[in-house]
Amino acid sequence: MIKDVIEHVGGIRLYGIVSLLLFFAVFVGVLVWAFRLDRARLDSAARLPLETDSVNSRKEDPHE
Repeated sequence: MIKDVIEHVGGIRLYGIVSLLLFFAVFVGVLVWAFRLDRARLDSAARLPLETDSVNSRKEDPHE
């Protein structure tokens, strides 16, 4: 039944081609963006969860 509906919808092939091209363009765009990122900024962002600062190291005990 679904095959019959798809066959009778006009221009369905165009939507498939357009969606494939759109997916490919977004995928290539994300790859280009990822490779152009600054390595030093990525390394500093990767270390952020491991670093302790003076605000986080002075946690107050709620029972005091």
